[in-house]
Amino acid sequence: MATNIPQVTHHYVDVDGIKIFYREAGRKDAPTLLLLHGFPSASHQYRRLMEALGDRCHMIAPDYPGFGHSDAPVPATLGGPFAYSFDRLADVMEGFCYALGLHRFVAYMFDFGAPVGFRLAARHPEWIEGLVIQNGNAYTVGLSPIAQKFTAMKPGAKGAEEGVLSLLTLEMTRSQYLTGAAHPELIAPDGWTLDQHFLDLPGRAQIQVDLALNYHSNIALYPKWQAWLRDHQPRTLIFWGRHDPFFVDAGAQAYLDDVPNAELHLLDTGHFALEECLPTIAPLIASFVERIIDHEPVSQRGTDTARS
Repeated sequence: MATNIPQVTHHYVDVDGIKIFYREAGRKDAPTLLLLHGFPSASHQYRRLMEALGDRCHMIAPDYPGFGHSDAPVPATLGGPFAYSFDRLADVMEGFCYALGLHRFVAYMFDFGAPVGFRLAARHPEWIEGLVIQNGNAYTVGLSPIAQKFTAMKPGAKGAEEGVLSLLTLEMTRSQYLTGAAHPELIAPDGWTLDQHFLDLPGRAQIQVDLALNYHSNIALYPKWQAWLRDHQPRTLIFWGRHDPFFVDAGAQAYLDDVPNAELHLLDTGHFALEECLPTIAPLIASFVERIIDHEPVSQRGTDTARS
């Protein structure tokens, strides 16, 4: 029996003097999915999804500056040329879209990918054909007590930098993958091992400190993003690992207040839902994209609960 296994190719593109790495799969005339990764990961978190859907979608997964295989300019806090903030990550991703001619796509937004993706959406609503949101928060009710403490940290606050550095260990990186997982044996150690490799590279820790201490800027923009959702009513598919220790499922439910026709699936897993629930998630994304192509309304499924 013939099996359609897409080829995933690997590239670099220059964006304002920064070399950005990205993965690509699928025909360029197919619907495009822009895959925006989270912390502390990079585009490698989408490897299996790209293999699952690359025969029917055009899939692009970049690494942000300071992540994965992309350039990591020296942070401004260490006297370098690049001020690491979520605004700057969005600036580079905006330039990335221009460089590749990505002017119409479905944005897959996970974790850090939500503040990057919502900034792109607010700047260019015409680019957004739909949203796939996976444990990407935009509501204060979605912040767990741990997340509230983390996101309240600001530059100069006593112990803030040390608090961030304590999260950049192998033990903590591994726990982000395994906490809340229903079947931890399904989660390969490759993800957290590669994440930790990049975190341990020279200069990378300060990058994460700078971004963590800038996270409060995202919370300040939550009302703006919620207004954008209400005004534009994008076709929206939401997956949420309901045992995420950082972003609780109240944050997933809150999207339905602003986008009532969003399709929501609560999954019996943790933060990195794709690692455990790809067989559930991939077909639903494929169906979602097909409905967008056919211009069919996305059915409201309320709080449908799916399990891997």
